[in-house]
Amino acid sequence: MKLNIQHAASFVPSGSLKAIAAQTAACNELLENGKGAGNDYIGWVTLPSEIDDAILSDIEATAKSLRESCEIVIVAGIGGSYLGARAVNEALASSFDAYMPERKNPIVVYAGNNIGEDYLADLMALLKGRKFGIINISKSGTTTETALAFRLLKTMLEQQVGKEEARKRIVAVTDKAKGALRSLATKEGYKTYVIPDNVGGRFSVLTPVGLLPVAVAGWDIRAIVKGAQEMQKATAANVPYEKNPAAQYAAMRNALYQYGKKTEILVNFNPRLHYFAEWWKQLYGESEGKDHKGIFTAAVDFTTDLHSMGQWIQEGERNIFETVISIDMPQQEVRIPHDTENLDGLNFLSGRRVDEVNKMAELGTRLAHVDGGVPNIHISFEQLDEYNIGQFIYFFERACGISGYVLGVNPFNQPGVEAYKKNMFALLDKPGYEEESKAIKARLDK
Repeated sequence: MKLNIQHAASFVPSGSLKAIAAQTAACNELLENGKGAGNDYIGWVTLPSEIDDAILSDIEATAKSLRESCEIVIVAGIGGSYLGARAVNEALASSFDAYMPERKNPIVVYAGNNIGEDYLADLMALLKGRKFGIINISKSGTTTETALAFRLLKTMLEQQVGKEEARKRIVAVTDKAKGALRSLATKEGYKTYVIPDNVGGRFSVLTPVGLLPVAVAGWDIRAIVKGAQEMQKATAANVPYEKNPAAQYAAMRNALYQYGKKTEILVNFNPRLHYFAEWWKQLYGESEGKDHKGIFTAAVDFTTDLHSMGQWIQEGERNIFETVISIDMPQQEVRIPHDTENLDGLNFLSGRRVDEVNKMAELGTRLAHVDGGVPNIHISFEQLDEYNIGQFIYFFERACGISGYVLGVNPFNQPGVEAYKKNMFALLDKPGYEEESKAIKARLDK
């Protein structure tokens, strides 16, 4: 992985960046010694180096069983319980994976991340008469979106194959001892995996939360872990700032924030990275958006969004900066053919790779945006494979922890997430919310 902050550093005084850079060492040390805010949720910091062969072998065996018995596997989860797995699966798979006529592995689809009735009806129509399994991911088992989807899918699976066979095709990833899903899994005899108590959902990609769905899709989870292990070493507290990419990224984004750049736009030029941006948005938005502080996280897919958001980014309000993710080498090669008539005027590109055009679009865009007053951080990876994705995941996690501490918030809680739930439960007349129901309905009547 390579990080270049040159085209962002020119937008802040060097003294400001140096001051924040000095802070990052102390903040990174807090992550390792466990003395910072939210220290009961920093198990992810040393997780890559602590993953043992036994758990990886067990995950691989369960994934193999699901692959052999299912055409489709549904991952039921929301937020960190599905975004990481989806990010990895969609980055590694063919862009048209679900349409390929010959498939070695099940189609992995996602539910429990919304309350769309049409979405669930469409999913159930897809599953009718098909061999499917479910990976239900929830620490509590009572998260509304996921619990609702699981109830529907579990009922459907049992009706199609019977309770005994359904038990073999359901895996629960949940708390080790408590919660509704743990109780159900124990009662029904589901295969289970534990979400560690000291790892929050948005940092859980390298636990069974992410590794099991990724293994079901057929990807090499050991290579992912190896990449994360290497990045753990490269970003450790004893690595000096000048050589520590996570510290540099955290320092640069906080320096920009202090000088009025309140929105960070994550940019990719590879459509397969769309869901990595979704994972990144939650990771940073939920970690830093507290105490009326925090950079707003947004994302765009270029060159597609250059024809929609490109105008605003180029000439809109100058309160933004970009972090651009580049992939040095695509997985496949496509060259542009010669056309005798040349009506489209593209013969000057004949014989050249499509990726060369994409790279020049990227470079041209970065230069134009910097000229337009948009600071640019550039991150590049050699290729989209499991090893590099493992590095990618841990790099952003480590930088997020450091950045949150530099900002002065607890990066590992999310108290604001509960606000909508309280209102929803009151409006639905959930037992135990009688007073809240009365109050909110009186408010609406006014």
